[in-house]
Amino acid sequence: MPKRPNLIWIFGDQHRAQALSCNGDPNLQTPNIDRLAVNGMTFTQAVAGCPLSCPYRGSLLSGRYPHDAVPGHEYQLPPTHKTVAHAYREAGYHTAWYGKWHIAGMHEREGRAALRTVSKELRGGFDTWLGFENNNAQWDCWIHGHDASGNEVAHHRLPGFETDELTTLFIEHLRSRVTSTKRRGVSDSGSAIDVEDYQPFFAALSVQPPHNPYVAPERFMGRHNPATLTLRPNVPHIPRIENQARRELAGYYAMIENLDANIGRIMAALEQLGVAEDTHIIFFSDHGDMHGSQGQFLKTSPWEESIRVPFIISHAGGGHRYDMFTGRRNVPINHVDVSATSLGLCSIDTPDWMRGYDYSGHRTRQRPLENEPDSALLQLVIPTGHGYSTDRPWRGVVTRDGWKYICLEGQPWLMFNLNEDPYEQANLAHNSAFGKERKRLHQCLVQWQEKEGDKFQLPEGIA
Repeated sequence: MPKRPNLIWIFGDQHRAQALSCNGDPNLQTPNIDRLAVNGMTFTQAVAGCPLSCPYRGSLLSGRYPHDAVPGHEYQLPPTHKTVAHAYREAGYHTAWYGKWHIAGMHEREGRAALRTVSKELRGGFDTWLGFENNNAQWDCWIHGHDASGNEVAHHRLPGFETDELTTLFIEHLRSRVTSTKRRGVSDSGSAIDVEDYQPFFAALSVQPPHNPYVAPERFMGRHNPATLTLRPNVPHIPRIENQARRELAGYYAMIENLDANIGRIMAALEQLGVAEDTHIIFFSDHGDMHGSQGQFLKTSPWEESIRVPFIISHAGGGHRYDMFTGRRNVPINHVDVSATSLGLCSIDTPDWMRGYDYSGHRTRQRPLENEPDSALLQLVIPTGHGYSTDRPWRGVVTRDGWKYICLEGQPWLMFNLNEDPYEQANLAHNSAFGKERKRLHQCLVQWQEKEGDKFQLPEGIA
């Protein structure tokens, strides 16, 4: 790895952690993501601190919690808030964003967001920005933005399926960044030599799939028969719920396999460009999707299928790197931690305006791990009011030792020992036999609230 490695984010929308073949899901095959996992570090307890697109993305980019960044659906990230792009640019990196944004504050009730433009001052300070605010029609994707020279790119429709088309543009961008200056060459003897370093880059690919509607190109859709899918054990045996879950999961899995194929394209491009070993790849998602578990669908709920996300730090090279840790870690990395961790992988210190923790030491031997959090804060600040989405605010924590505790305003709601109950079938929040554990978890939540200045009304008389 050179002195200043590149870093890439690749993430979809509503991709729950369980929906990967490397995580044991029997319904799909994700060989390229599996290869990232084999050669990288998987964070098995990664969470979406707010399982809703806009708040998650605001926290992802700013390193601030939702109550101090983007509190709800279709709220705007304040233009005064710096983003991870500013930190990378200050370190000499070129920065690029491709795809879904969803923090410009546009409201679908005022017209389809995909057909409106995000003003340049709301594009997060990226050198290159080509994307859209929101788009729930993957076969009708429109993009706009500005190129690396700052020239505006006119609003135009992509010709095919969103993930395929955005990946093509993303790969073209990577080629332009690496080949625009001299890069690693090969000597006459066949050994690698550094001719001249290129400007390192940070680039993000954010795609809508596997967000609903659950559709994908036919060659992927044809692989999945709703009737033969294996549902998670916590999907209740109620015909309307099972039928909807099967129907939607068939398309969902097809979308994930399509995303996996496009990740393979990116990995191949990095290898062809000679920068596979010099480029960190972080694969993750903004939140999950219930798909019938607990009788619920979509997001904003605090159950595992909604809050757990895949999170893999790896590279596109052909095998393990001697200077990088591999395997699985059970630390509760949160949405506010992603930018700090990304910067740490590039040996850039976390800016003082970010609230997240730098977990990069779990992957690279060059970053220390000190005062590591043993829990993560969960928040739903402003409910959306959408059907099948939790219709009231809540707060909670998940702990490294396998507990989850969730409160409504003034009222304990959920408490699970995930070590013995991974499908969350036994709610212990109102069971006095576990009162001591509830007090411990409640105090943990109180400490997070006080530390981050979140004024949510917690229950009284517990801690």
